[in-house]
Amino acid sequence: MKEKALHILKNDTILIVSGLLALVSCFIITPDSKYPEYINFRVLAILFSLMLVVSALIRIGTFDYLTSKLLGRIRSERYISLLLVILSFFMSMLLTNDVTLVTLVPFAVNVLKRYKDRRRTMYTLILMTVSANLGSMLTPIGNPQNLYLFSHYHMKLGSFIKLMMPYSVVSLVLLIISVFILNYTDKTLDTAEERKTEAPKLVPLLIYSALFIVCVLTVSGILNYLIMLGIVAVVILICDRKAYINVDYGLLLTFVFFFILIGNLGRIEFISSALSSIVGRSPMMTAVLSSQIISNVPAAMLLSTFTGNGSALVIGSNLGGLGTLIASMASLITYKFFNSIKKEGEHYLLAFTVINVIFLAVLILVYVI
Repeated sequence: MKEKALHILKNDTILIVSGLLALVSCFIITPDSKYPEYINFRVLAILFSLMLVVSALIRIGTFDYLTSKLLGRIRSERYISLLLVILSFFMSMLLTNDVTLVTLVPFAVNVLKRYKDRRRTMYTLILMTVSANLGSMLTPIGNPQNLYLFSHYHMKLGSFIKLMMPYSVVSLVLLIISVFILNYTDKTLDTAEERKTEAPKLVPLLIYSALFIVCVLTVSGILNYLIMLGIVAVVILICDRKAYINVDYGLLLTFVFFFILIGNLGRIEFISSALSSIVGRSPMMTAVLSSQIISNVPAAMLLSTFTGNGSALVIGSNLGGLGTLIASMASLITYKFFNSIKKEGEHYLLAFTVINVIFLAVLILVYVI
């Protein structure tokens, strides 16, 4: 029991901390009729439905097949790295940054081991992580804080994409340049083998793709979230009930805890006034800096209560995913995987931090300009 508790604490620290903070806040603002108003059920329903659909798509091998086909015929070390980074960038726009890394990193490690070059493998994985964090910022469904802020500030899909497009374009250019700089040598992998993967079955693929479109329609405000939830939940239950197992229920519960905490903080006058004053000076930089300490999802949720400048907060929380390892919790996925294989975490952390800080500095400059 003790080992299980330590495992939960180690892997779901934000869940535990958010739960404790929410509990403490309940003693300050005792539960009353306003509590149900704290919870944004629309965000929770969309997030749950997206995770469920993506889980089903992963289970039929959709992304393994796609990745295998794209990489199967490439023999250049440099261009394998480039393709992995670009895949991370574009897949994260639809799958979220963490799901993209969970899907691609094990595959990438299997491919990169042919390099027999620790430095090249490390740099490629770091750039894949940066790529997933930056690619995900373009769409409301790219990461959890985007979905929350998009709903909280009642944004339009076109406006959201237009807001983040300059940063996405600059990020993609920087990523491509970085791949070529860090892979300054290149050679052909004569021993490369094409990974054999079966194509996903057509009928399930069409069904789950249609469900994904239903989710996007709900994000766009065209379809009611309760209708979406009913359709997705029932169809997945019929087609593949095991897809429910891979949903990140810890993330959903973390959102609930933060909704309670933020709702209560907003009702404590001196805290509300202090935070409003701090955020009001520069919502963007406040989001960037706070993300370095508590990560960008909780930072976005916390600060949104104290500013009406949704655009600045969206930019700040997305750029804030760069920097420290915990600025975006998705970054921990690659770090844990690399460290479990190479046992060289200190080298990874140094390279990761330097690369992230450079990207962050350039994108802040874009914001200033």
